[in-house]
Amino acid sequence: MAAVLVPGLSRFLASAALSLAALLLLLLSFLPPAPSRGRPAGRKMPQSPAGPRHPETLGVGKAIAVLTSGGDAQGMNAAVRAVVRVGIYTGAKVFFVYEGYQGLVDGGDHIKEATWESVSMMLQLGGTVIGSARCQDFRTREGRLRAARNLAKHGITNLCVIGGDGSLTGADTFRAEWSGLVAELVKTGGITAEEAQRSSHLNIVGMVGSIDNDFCGTDMTIGTDSALHRIMEIVDAITTTAQSHQRTFVLEVMGRHCGYLALITALASGADWVFIPESPPEDDWEEHLCRRLAETRDGGSRLNIIIVAEGAIDKHGKAITSDNIKDLVVKRLGYDTRVTILGHVQRGGTPSAFDRILGSRMGVEAVMALLEGTPDTPACVVSLSGNQAVRLPLMECVQVTKDVTTAMNEGRFEDALKLRGRSFQNNWDVYKLLAHIRPPTTKSGYTLAVLNVGAPAAGMNAAVRATVRIGLIHGHRVLAVHDGFEGLAFGMVEEISWNAVGSWTGLGGSKLGTKRTLPKKYFEEISTNISKFGIHALIIIGGFEAFTGGLELVEGRARFEELCIPLCIIPATVSNNVPGSDFSIGADTALNTITTTCDLIKQSAAGTKRRVFIIETMGGFCGYLATMAGLAAGADAAYIYEEPFSSRDLQANVDHLIEKMKTTVKRGLVLRNERCNENYTTDFIYNLYSEEGKGVFDCRKNILGHMQQGGSPTPFDRNFGTKMGAKAVAWITGKIKECSRHGRIFANTADSACLLGMRKRSLVFQPITELRQQTDFEHRIPKEQWWLRLRPILKILAKYNIELDTSETAHLEHLTRKVLVPEATL
Repeated sequence: MAAVLVPGLSRFLASAALSLAALLLLLLSFLPPAPSRGRPAGRKMPQSPAGPRHPETLGVGKAIAVLTSGGDAQGMNAAVRAVVRVGIYTGAKVFFVYEGYQGLVDGGDHIKEATWESVSMMLQLGGTVIGSARCQDFRTREGRLRAARNLAKHGITNLCVIGGDGSLTGADTFRAEWSGLVAELVKTGGITAEEAQRSSHLNIVGMVGSIDNDFCGTDMTIGTDSALHRIMEIVDAITTTAQSHQRTFVLEVMGRHCGYLALITALASGADWVFIPESPPEDDWEEHLCRRLAETRDGGSRLNIIIVAEGAIDKHGKAITSDNIKDLVVKRLGYDTRVTILGHVQRGGTPSAFDRILGSRMGVEAVMALLEGTPDTPACVVSLSGNQAVRLPLMECVQVTKDVTTAMNEGRFEDALKLRGRSFQNNWDVYKLLAHIRPPTTKSGYTLAVLNVGAPAAGMNAAVRATVRIGLIHGHRVLAVHDGFEGLAFGMVEEISWNAVGSWTGLGGSKLGTKRTLPKKYFEEISTNISKFGIHALIIIGGFEAFTGGLELVEGRARFEELCIPLCIIPATVSNNVPGSDFSIGADTALNTITTTCDLIKQSAAGTKRRVFIIETMGGFCGYLATMAGLAAGADAAYIYEEPFSSRDLQANVDHLIEKMKTTVKRGLVLRNERCNENYTTDFIYNLYSEEGKGVFDCRKNILGHMQQGGSPTPFDRNFGTKMGAKAVAWITGKIKECSRHGRIFANTADSACLLGMRKRSLVFQPITELRQQTDFEHRIPKEQWWLRLRPILKILAKYNIELDTSETAHLEHLTRKVLVPEATL
């Protein structure tokens, strides 16, 4: 998951994949917080002048059409599915428009009413099932006149367009001309007066589907995270062959006007160099590049990776091509160099968990925006701002997107970088530090130690790599502690160098080794070794044990002066149960593993028919993985500890599946968090479903186990870990200086022991003692968890008849066009 996550510029600039994502990602702003350990509150609509409105009847008498246009992007099908199902849920008729605007112009069989079942099994499919095409006809008034006639004949007054800026601009033009088109059709007899009256205005809502993440107005566009998955799969594969033959590889990725894919790929792969259109290299870049490649080889590396965006240029606007770079490296250095142009493989494949959730989330909001629209409401685009859904005027977003291109064309590259947003710029700054800066000859005199605590999580190694290298750049001596607090107690500590962590970014697990042991029983030994090795600060990367271990170290300061040093905790656990952070390193990788497994299982069920799978996920008492995987895989139910359930609920779920088997969708998927209920075990639920479903469906069960902790980290977790490590070192360097007195470090204040977490739109440092009040220690979870707000959507998309709260639905906002300073100086 995914999905996509450090703050973006105001609500409109494309964000980095911490997005960070993500960001994931992905609070539903119009859903109120779900109560902890309680059932979701009744969900009511705001009062209208005509009386109370209910979401189940909001769309009665209305019709919605959905089309995908322009280049395809993974996750478009998730958005289409959500529009169809939520549209039907509101009582509206929903129509597919096949082949984009061309289908709108041609009409006939290209416009068909959609059913609930017609979008089944779409979530895991890449591309767009309803097709997309470039349409010259729609660019003409005659073409738009034909399109208007086809909509009016079907009584469609709400149009949802999923595409890039060109597709959305076309939709805005169509809406602006609508009244004139309808009047002309009545005059020429194309439609009747009654049809014209029924089609007096047209509401337009857009969703951005683009793998380039080049649209200003949303932090992440649908398809970007999946494209990064494809790219990283190829980079990882190429790395192995490059190491075997000591080769240099030049990889060209998409991004004619936006370097987002190239930049995040470079960060996630630890590439030696990246070329992006927003920040051309200096005029002597050839010498700098060759010197950097030679230094890497001299340091013991057997390969070099160079990432090039297809739109890369120099400061004079001249294209920098993959072949240019290859020729340079061969001529100057004589290295065996190969070029790989990834091309359309980046658009292909199954969508990531992040893109499925993003598409689903945006689809829900798009339907609400359409049905609440009035003739005075401008065409809007549904966007992701941090972790909130916003509606922005479509043409404002298009204009700002064009401003970025204009800035680049005019050579104002600093402005272009700023217009991309704080997150993009911060990613760029971190990359330049890690790739272009080397440790200074002058040392700071301080020693920083890094350790992993708790269960292994994919992305831990990326965080350690960034911590080590940024620490060395700050002039610190950096120590690696093996096997967590236990290793610190037993003296398993060694100095670690720049080159030692060079290839760690893409490695799963924990290279340092990690254990769940807490420090309290080893205070004397730990204090001795802190003094012995001259440790001035600790960075602890891990899960709930890292948090509780940090609290114990703070408590131990009263007895052991050696523990009075700054410490920073970076959350890293597949369970995503660390208080103080919406996301933890490793959770996105685990979520994608579960989602991929569910895809395979659903495929099996589709082949055998009338089969229900019960799948147990990890997470302890935290239901994050079960809930998010349920959204991403299209589960019929997800049982979690935070939302209590009874035998009556279980029976209702069985009855729901029995009814489902009467439709064309003869398969079911049920997820169960491992600690959701001590009595209703996985075996119990399996036996119950098997017994109650006799003669209607049969059951199978799967316990996914530790496969959820393994595997190569996703682009999100690599990038998230890298950014968190860099940010933590910058903070702890300041704390060391702040707590330094006459050459000694003494830190005993609450703010000298912090957890670095992602809170909505920002990475923030929070004293761990303050987080104690926000924690349920018995069940090892935060008392409030943002993702609980997503559960009603999971149930609605599975066709349960529950109420949806739209009282906090996003309202139309305007783009704030101002440039903010980078988030932090690293």
